[in-house]
Amino acid sequence: MSGLSHVETEGCRDLLGLLDSDEIMALCDTVTSRLVQPEDRQDAIRAILMYSQSAEELLRRKKVHREIIFKYLATQGVVIPPATEKHNLIQHAKDYWKRQSQLKLKETPEPLKLKETSEPVAKSEDIQLFEQQEKEDKKPQKIDFRRLGEEFCHWFFELLNSQNPFMGPPQDEWGPQHFWHDVKLRFYYNTSEQNVIDYQGAEIVSLRLLSLVKEEFLFLSPNLDSHGLKCASSPHGLVMVGVAGTVHRGNTCLGIFEQIFGLIRSPFVENTWKIKFINLRIVGESSLAPGASLKPAVTFEQSDLEAFYNVISLCANEEDKHNVRQVLDSGTGDQVLCSGNEALVNKTELSLPDPLKH
Repeated sequence: MSGLSHVETEGCRDLLGLLDSDEIMALCDTVTSRLVQPEDRQDAIRAILMYSQSAEELLRRKKVHREIIFKYLATQGVVIPPATEKHNLIQHAKDYWKRQSQLKLKETPEPLKLKETSEPVAKSEDIQLFEQQEKEDKKPQKIDFRRLGEEFCHWFFELLNSQNPFMGPPQDEWGPQHFWHDVKLRFYYNTSEQNVIDYQGAEIVSLRLLSLVKEEFLFLSPNLDSHGLKCASSPHGLVMVGVAGTVHRGNTCLGIFEQIFGLIRSPFVENTWKIKFINLRIVGESSLAPGASLKPAVTFEQSDLEAFYNVISLCANEEDKHNVRQVLDSGTGDQVLCSGNEALVNKTELSLPDPLKH
């Protein structure tokens, strides 16, 4: 049974109508695991809609291209910048269908009166539910940062890994548009000696990350359970996401990684966050302690993430900020910061052992 509402079903039907017949048949095979053999195009569309668990699941399919969603929204009068990414287009489509559902409920006629003197018939459950939803929509929305972190990591690593030539065609376009223009990347790794390299700027950062998968053929697999993912937020809107995972090339596990993202919401596109900074560590398997698990965990606590931005925000000048960075880089955590603020014990930037083996 379909998990789509009536409005979502009709919207997805119109959207699927923009696909070629061959693409429709291929999508039907994917959605139904080839268990349904449609007689024609319309039969295939019915099967796709029936067996899809949700509108988002359907739109995330690789065969539902970004351009198709954009074209559908344009036909509905939803004006969006042409460079909008696929995951944002999906959100715009869901928001559009939600608005259409609410409009249909508003247009529902008032129940008829039984008699001139009698009370009106009680409103339908749908109208009551809509009124309740309308009240809830007016309340300030609280962001679930744990969920935001999970969704971000799913999106980021799926997109980055899809650029690996061995993974088939990329699912979406990788590039500097995902980063703030002054983004910073600090990359810790070992070759013949310990290395720490800084990169700055959206173009160079996006190219360096791209080279990991496109030229070095790495695959980063994040561990998104409670130990592998931690999130924190600041009052100013900075969200920090810490994630750990394993590094692979083909069928070989090369080691583990730990990564911290700093995210800031874009004021121009709804529900869009861009990357402000990244700290990335990679440790080769040969450097792990004997018996160490290959299900890595983030080696810092949420309080450390919170302390990181709290300490930075308390520093009034560039010299103080530089001192903070020195403490973070040293890993000692025993200096005093900003006239009496205790230094953050640096669990995020441990010295790296031996090189990552290729």
